[in-house]
Amino acid sequence: MATQTTAKSNPSETVPKVVGGAAVNVDEVTSDLGFDMDDMKHCFDNLIVIDAGANLTNKKYSRDLDSVIQRAKDAGVQKIMVPGTSVKSSKEALRLSRIYPDIIYSTAGIHPHDSKSIIEDPSSWFEFQEIAASQECVAIGPCGLDYQRDFSEPDVQKEIFEKQLLLASNLGKAVLIHERSAQQDVLDILDKFENLPPIIVRSFMGTAEEAIKYLDRRFYISLTGYLCKDKSDTGVRRLLDNGTLPLDRLLVETDSPFMYPNTRASKLPQHVKTGITERSLLYLHRYCTFQRNEPCSLPAIVEMIAAFMKKSADEVALATAFNALKLFGLS
Repeated sequence: MATQTTAKSNPSETVPKVVGGAAVNVDEVTSDLGFDMDDMKHCFDNLIVIDAGANLTNKKYSRDLDSVIQRAKDAGVQKIMVPGTSVKSSKEALRLSRIYPDIIYSTAGIHPHDSKSIIEDPSSWFEFQEIAASQECVAIGPCGLDYQRDFSEPDVQKEIFEKQLLLASNLGKAVLIHERSAQQDVLDILDKFENLPPIIVRSFMGTAEEAIKYLDRRFYISLTGYLCKDKSDTGVRRLLDNGTLPLDRLLVETDSPFMYPNTRASKLPQHVKTGITERSLLYLHRYCTFQRNEPCSLPAIVEMIAAFMKKSADEVALATAFNALKLFGLS
């Protein structure tokens, strides 16, 4: 799974058995998540972690994407979801999924900031529909509402958000939600639809109270290295500390090249810092920076989440990987 007990551990030998003196019952975890143990046994040797969102279409990776992906694989990242945030980037994400099959999968989304582009060029929506219907495209989004910036008017954001929800419903693909300072409007729009596919709130940065509203609707929440920045008493850390966020509703992502997990942050609890293995720190500090995070930082993020939740990193890695496999229809 995601963590090793020493810097020299072999990822293929990290199937959770006994961690920190406590046995991890793989049968119980897979059963709780709706998987048949016999069907999943063949995954265990290589299954480590799945990055639910890395922006590899970003120009910061234009010169060495091969190396970035190889480092991710070496670190234990088995699959990477690359989100599209416009028609252009959705097309590019789809192209990457075909260049790197079985490791990269794409999503197709019109980010709230880019919503006005569809209004300005209505014909681009037809191209977007074709991209979204592609086999390699495993989800619709990120889509939603962002009221922190005014790149697109709220009414325009709402219109394009609803169009994407309808498309996701017709295609039966999971929805990635981007929401900033707009939760109630997002929920009101989602409530208009019946039989929506699974909903994932990606790169969650809200409060515990906001998270509970999503969890009460059986939505999934995806966490990033933002854990290192969250210093509030009511935010993401509280979700993990008090057990509000169950493993069967959790995904993990790097949001690369953003959300660098600063493990040296002064406000990061000591037990969380010591919960990160040398091997994960090696990848993080050697290859990732504040200016350019990489998917190879994901094991460190998983280990931090596990420390906050007071669970083994193997258990968190297994659960989040299975959640991703299930939601994105992967094998």
